[in-house]
Amino acid sequence: MPALIATDHYATVTWLGRVTGAQQGIASVAAESLTLTFAGAAGEAHSGMTRPSCSRVMALYPRDTVIRNTRQLAIASAEDLRAIAAEMGLEHLAPEYLGLSLVLEGIADFNHIPPSSRLQAEGGATLTVDMENRPCTLPSREIEAAHPGFGKAFKPAAAGRRGVVAWVEREGPLSLGERLRLFVPDQPVWAGNR
Repeated sequence: MPALIATDHYATVTWLGRVTGAQQGIASVAAESLTLTFAGAAGEAHSGMTRPSCSRVMALYPRDTVIRNTRQLAIASAEDLRAIAAEMGLEHLAPEYLGLSLVLEGIADFNHIPPSSRLQAEGGATLTVDMENRPCTLPSREIEAAHPGFGKAFKPAAAGRRGVVAWVEREGPLSLGERLRLFVPDQPVWAGNR
């Protein structure tokens, strides 16, 4: 049996964007397509084969240690964005505020797909999911600037819904409307944490 199992779960790309670094903050700029390379999305501030370590890996490395970049892309589900917006009391939560690369629709409980899952586009481009992208205060600043009084509501509303981060396993283009198939690792749930 293969180590990665093809599922019957597909998601449609409903939004694409990139953080260009030209603007202040974490905000993304919408795009019709992304060119994915082994370094990430071309023109994306988070691309690169390596990155400086951050607070997420402080148990392993001192801050700014050069490590492999497994956070090339930030992906969230349209379903979770709607749920976050509703809990915050907003009619709509723009993906740009969260610094997202992709918004996908169609995979239930997307935020909790297993690490090392693959999302493969019809054209072959493949993303490997690293882990959950936990809520932070950076999107709160973008939301507050656009919707005064709502920024502080983001972090609690986004808990368990912020999406995942991923890296490019196979290069290729990715376009709006494209479908991605979910492949999950064939391994038992770890029993050491019970």
